[in-house]
Amino acid sequence: MSETKVIKINRRSATITEGKSRAPNRSMYYAMGYEAADFKKPMIGVANGHSTITPCNSGLQQLSDAAVEGIEESGGNAQMFGTPTISDGMAMGTEGMKYSLVSREVIADCVETCVQGQWMDGVLVVGGCDKNMPGGLMGMLRANVPAIYVYGGTILPGRYKGQDLNIVSVFEAVGENAAGKLSDEDLLEIEKRAIPGTGSCGGMYTANTMSSAFEALGMSLPYSSTMANVHDEKVQSAKESARVLVEAVRKDLKPRDIVTRKSIENAVAVIMAIGGSTNAVLHFLAIAHCAEVEWTIDDFERIRQRTPVLCDLKPSGKALAVDLHVAGGIPQVMKLLLNAGLLHGDCITITGQTIAEILHDVPDAPSDEGVIHSIENAMYKKGHLAILKGNLSPEGAVAKITGLKNPVITGPARVFDDEQSALEAILAGKIVAGDVMVLRYLGPKGGPGMPEMLAPTGALIGAGLGESVGLVTDGRFSGGTWGMVVGHVAPEAAAGGNIALVQEGDSITIDAIALKLEVHVSDDELATRRAKWTAPAPRYTRGVQAKFAFNASSASKGAVLDNY
Repeated sequence: MSETKVIKINRRSATITEGKSRAPNRSMYYAMGYEAADFKKPMIGVANGHSTITPCNSGLQQLSDAAVEGIEESGGNAQMFGTPTISDGMAMGTEGMKYSLVSREVIADCVETCVQGQWMDGVLVVGGCDKNMPGGLMGMLRANVPAIYVYGGTILPGRYKGQDLNIVSVFEAVGENAAGKLSDEDLLEIEKRAIPGTGSCGGMYTANTMSSAFEALGMSLPYSSTMANVHDEKVQSAKESARVLVEAVRKDLKPRDIVTRKSIENAVAVIMAIGGSTNAVLHFLAIAHCAEVEWTIDDFERIRQRTPVLCDLKPSGKALAVDLHVAGGIPQVMKLLLNAGLLHGDCITITGQTIAEILHDVPDAPSDEGVIHSIENAMYKKGHLAILKGNLSPEGAVAKITGLKNPVITGPARVFDDEQSALEAILAGKIVAGDVMVLRYLGPKGGPGMPEMLAPTGALIGAGLGESVGLVTDGRFSGGTWGMVVGHVAPEAAAGGNIALVQEGDSITIDAIALKLEVHVSDDELATRRAKWTAPAPRYTRGVQAKFAFNASSASKGAVLDNY
């Protein structure tokens, strides 16, 4: 009987060592062009989010190719694999939108599965659309091998009649057209011109919010989060990211060394300072869960209370991510926060430097206060993502309160059990100033998948009702949403939350000053209604949506699937 030895694999170097049965394993690599010397090099995964599904991701191949080149020049072996994406902008308002949050988990699973299954020494993730970022980082944290995130880059603005355009311009134009404020011809031209090429949606929406937060977290290179996809510096940044990652592999610097409670505080402070997306709350709850860092929804309110909004960025402001880049990018924002004692300068980054070291040569004052304001001239003294609680949201809900003249409204409930009927009511002129719309059964389990509500919120803005109509939902909002809106209501309707018990005409108060979300119905009446309430049947009973609905935790826990 021939001798057979066990193959020994070094987890850190991924080199296959002594043993007569190693040949079949090596032969698989030889088939891909490897040579004997390659087995002494670190194996570095490149999780490539390129696809032609969406402009956010259709410009990623050049970045992945640059990363491969950088890995190989730095003495590593690049192993490229794919991750999927769902275009939120394309899926918005359709059944497909319910797959968006689901895709976050699928992407995380892809990264974890390939890194662990192939015993990679490190991984570089390249992504563009909204869920690419949290999904990629969650996979990195689960695998916990040295890792770096390469953001695909923002898009350049479109242009029509002397005005800059972006994806939200289209949704708001639909509302303006329905209200008789915009011609059909202008609507068509805005639709055609809003997205001029590759890159992620251009305002401080979810993709740019998460990329900025990853830079602040220390998981991406300085300045990389606000670069435009079509600019050469983005390609060079991807190649440099690969070099930095190979060095991190040699130093054994892992994601969980970087993603700590203090570094998450840094990231959330930056999210507040730039006026970032409500989705950041949901995603950082999930990221902290994967990192096994203690972090709750109340921590966002703690950071908000001490962090001013410094940047005048869309959707509620004027500028785009490309303008922020020119004005000094995220390092300039961070330097202002650091000098004000609002950041932890000792947090380590993937470069091996601390935050303070990286920011050492960044100017103390912004060069353009039209985009980045000084601390003394902050747009708002406190952050914009408020956590509201009350009998409608005992576990919390998220309100985005920048740009509002009066963040308090009390009005009659207009109740909808789906997004489409709510949108139809807005476009038909059935929603009037003072109403509080309630969109429910749209949470993690109820949606399922917690779809975003950009279509109805965009229509409200376009109809001129953005500040006079409230909207409350257990679903999510696009990063492009602003107005008197409250999302992530928990517990959700499908889980028996009180939002399921609201009836047409009930008085509801949204108070972002007192941090309250209340339906003015007695506890006894709510108990009576609850006794008559029955949970709806699952919308899906097979496939990925059914699995998500069955396993998803509350939005107040990040809607993760493994909160056992």
